[in-house]
Amino acid sequence: MLKKVFKNAKKSIRELIVIEYKYLLSLFLIVMICYFPVDYYIIIGGGISDIQSRVNVEDGYQANGSLNLSYVTESNGTILTYFLSYIMPDWERESIEYYKYDEEETIEDISFRDNLSLIQASNFATKVAFEAAKKEIKLIKSQLYVVGKMYDNEGCTLKVGDEILEIDGKNINEFDYTKYLQTKKANENIIIKIKRNSKEQEINTKLFEEDGKNYIGVYLLNLDSYETNPKVKLKFKKGESGPSAGLMTALSIYNQLVKEDITQGLTIAGTGTIDEKGNVGEIGGVKYKILGAVKGGADVFIVPSGENYKEVQKIVKERNLKIKVVEVSTFEETLTKLKELEK
Repeated sequence: MLKKVFKNAKKSIRELIVIEYKYLLSLFLIVMICYFPVDYYIIIGGGISDIQSRVNVEDGYQANGSLNLSYVTESNGTILTYFLSYIMPDWERESIEYYKYDEEETIEDISFRDNLSLIQASNFATKVAFEAAKKEIKLIKSQLYVVGKMYDNEGCTLKVGDEILEIDGKNINEFDYTKYLQTKKANENIIIKIKRNSKEQEINTKLFEEDGKNYIGVYLLNLDSYETNPKVKLKFKKGESGPSAGLMTALSIYNQLVKEDITQGLTIAGTGTIDEKGNVGEIGGVKYKILGAVKGGADVFIVPSGENYKEVQKIVKERNLKIKVVEVSTFEETLTKLKELEK
């Protein structure tokens, strides 16, 4: 009798182990599918967000309407979201390779470049808005960062994230380094003083020649910082990056600097880069941004001229969207067209 009980107990334990094993295996597979990363970004239709929550001008004027960022939700892909992108409407996937400047780049390198682009766009927006409003602004600091490596120059030892301080002992802000490079010989070594991981160091790197000109072999981004009167505070949310908020940031700063309310009580959404001269540039994902603007109840959508505008016009026509589309190429043109809007 005892032997039979023991035999049945062993059988039950084995069955329990098998069930537990199957459960753990299923759980492992579910976790793998939901969280295992793939080398893709998943792009999902976004919405709009009032940019005034990110932009604050000291003692600034308030708007009767609103100026809104039209955004796209972009996340690192997993096995699950990758396959869902083939099924869900208005979901797309983009290979991480598309965002890389060279094969060795990491996601961290891409994130650094995108975050720096957001800061640069915000600084450009501040400059453009203050100059248009005829308010006090002055340059206080310039920084030069490595944001990507070129394929052509294998002898370059610079890395993404390096801040360039000096070239051959000369401060980067006190001479025209692009002209200086042309005084050197092709493939000649130069000494660059950099800041890497908060530590200063000097490195030897080789120039390379292309079409008769000398290059360091990296893509550089210049970051100018300004002091303004009144003061401006910009605070973007974690995960927001890239230069596409430039135009709307400039409009929000400007609207807080002048008495006239450029919103005219309307809900205005938009997108577009901006440079230090006020030129508006095209962006990616404009299809999702116009759809997000409509979803968010915007009256007006501001879009860069060119291919962005053509794509938006096509979407508006195909889906019979009820929204006013304003095509712009400069900041001044944007102000003029906003003044011409009817409520």
